[in-house]
Amino acid sequence: MKKQRIVVGLSGGVDSAVTAHLLKQQGHEVVGIFMKNWEDDDDSEYCSSNIDFVDAAAVADVIGIEIEHVNFASEYRDRVFAEFLREYQAGRTPNPDVLCNAEIKFKAFLDHAMRLGAEKIATGHYARVRQNTATGLFELLKGLDPSKDQSYFLHRLSQAQLAKTLFPVGELHKTEVRRIAAEINLPNAKKKDSTGICFIGERPFREFLNRYIAHAPGAIQDERGRQLGKHLGLSFYTLGQRQGLGIGGVKDKGAQRGGGEHAPWFVARKDLEKNVLRVVQGHDHPWLLSHHLVAQDASWCAGHAPAPGAYAAKTRYRQQDAACTLATAPDGFALRFPDAQWAVTPGQSAVLYDGEVCLGGGVIASLGAPSGS
Repeated sequence: MKKQRIVVGLSGGVDSAVTAHLLKQQGHEVVGIFMKNWEDDDDSEYCSSNIDFVDAAAVADVIGIEIEHVNFASEYRDRVFAEFLREYQAGRTPNPDVLCNAEIKFKAFLDHAMRLGAEKIATGHYARVRQNTATGLFELLKGLDPSKDQSYFLHRLSQAQLAKTLFPVGELHKTEVRRIAAEINLPNAKKKDSTGICFIGERPFREFLNRYIAHAPGAIQDERGRQLGKHLGLSFYTLGQRQGLGIGGVKDKGAQRGGGEHAPWFVARKDLEKNVLRVVQGHDHPWLLSHHLVAQDASWCAGHAPAPGAYAAKTRYRQQDAACTLATAPDGFALRFPDAQWAVTPGQSAVLYDGEVCLGGGVIASLGAPSGS
């Protein structure tokens, strides 16, 4: 690769730090950008961008690159957080990282980097980009470390975005990234990986969400309509959830389908009209298993949908690829799985793969097969 001006998103974490180092070692002109995207309670114990910026600045100093602090809080609130709240209010479970990547890291950040004269941008994501020599199209590939692959979160990237993006650590395993960081004495070499809501951080989720959306307590009922307890508001629960239901002591001697007297309870359905949370006993209860889904708001890396046929898909991050058949559906696409998928959740992303190539995906809208299929 010819020497280029590359703007790196420095988060204060080890992955982006090693990304900047590797590009500098290759002889590129590297500039660091630290993005501040959240301002509410930013001085709390859960989210302090000031601490992350100090870490990012220390990394830039060690590597020997300039760093700029930019504020995208307005864009984040309008493009990501508002949609995040709308989805929760509607009873769905959104994935803010997917929207955050599409709207902030690879749109607002990319636009800013281009204004700085960048030829490429780079981030610390575990994924790869390859240009297909036969078609000329840019392809999004899984990261080489299967335990860290983040292509699921990046599936909405377009050809224009992929053409301008580098993911250097996607070629490495996490252990190698940590080794490099320690070898060059990066100050954040042992820093824990960030978790929680994108750019907001890890915090007591119900307490946080309660500040932004209305909620109405209601009944928790089993599949036969028996009341087992009270929920705090449907927005606070997600399908497949086992913890935090407050009904752990309820017994059901007649439970079937893998349940039992002390079998755990799982969230299986949300009845928005009646404000009822439906729960079932047993991990493999039929209400938790789905052979079909319909997704909308599709986004394809190639710029067009792949041909109907056999592929693999993930319906949530950190699950194994599941064999599926892709078909068209009104306003999106449909997937059929020969093996039932567990706790498929509206609002999450269904992401399609052809081997190591991430093709794109959409937002899960319903769990049944489309009408007429």
